Amino acid sequence: MFTGLIEDVGKISAVRKIGGGVRFSISSDKLNDLEIDDSIAVNGCCLTAVAVESNVFEAEAVEETLKKTTLGGFSTGTEVNLERAMRLSDRLGGHLVLGHVDGVGHILSVEERSTSWWVTVEVPSELERYLIHVGSIAIDGISLTIAELAGNIVSVSIIPHTWTVTNLARRQTGDLVNIEVDMIGKYVDKLLLRKAEPGSPPRITEEFLKEKGFMHV
Repeated sequence: MFTGLIEDVGKISAVRKIGGGVRFSISSDKLNDLEIDDSIAVNGCCLTAVAVESNVFEAEAVEETLKKTTLGGFSTGTEVNLERAMRLSDRLGGHLVLGHVDGVGHILSVEERSTSWWVTVEVPSELERYLIHVGSIAIDGISLTIAELAGNIVSVSIIPHTWTVTNLARRQTGDLVNIEVDMIGKYVDKLLLRKAEPGSPPRITEEFLKEKGFMHV
């Protein structure tokens, strides 16, 4: 579990094929206390440290991970957002992030404003149902608030601090980014909005909501 607050921008120092997957070496000046088996979010994708030496750790991405994320496009020198798994005693400064990428979006525009940067991203259309205005979204592992929403087009406002301590400052129009929608929204959708069995009446009806006190007449 993560918070979406980036701890460091690391750099891919080596990429090696392992069957259908990839093994990355990632350098970080700040995450120098990692241990083998630690979970690290790399551009929002939860990976496991399989080797650690000084300020470099190694992590592996299997075929399924490469298919669903941007990790297959990493090369030597790629800068990546890094976050260690949260402690249960930590303050939750961002939002609950699993590190399980839901899809890959792409940046439509990056606009510099007087005191911020305005970034617009097209999110996969199948994730639109989980997006709400001023709701939470993780883009490349960064906890952000949806400032504007038009269908599956999301705009976020980036404060100078976030711009400086993440890899967003190097992002350009057309770049691909990992998207994780709010996990709470996904669970609510599963529990309350899933389709009823074929031929059976809807489980959530106006009468049901009135009976439970959610509607007043």
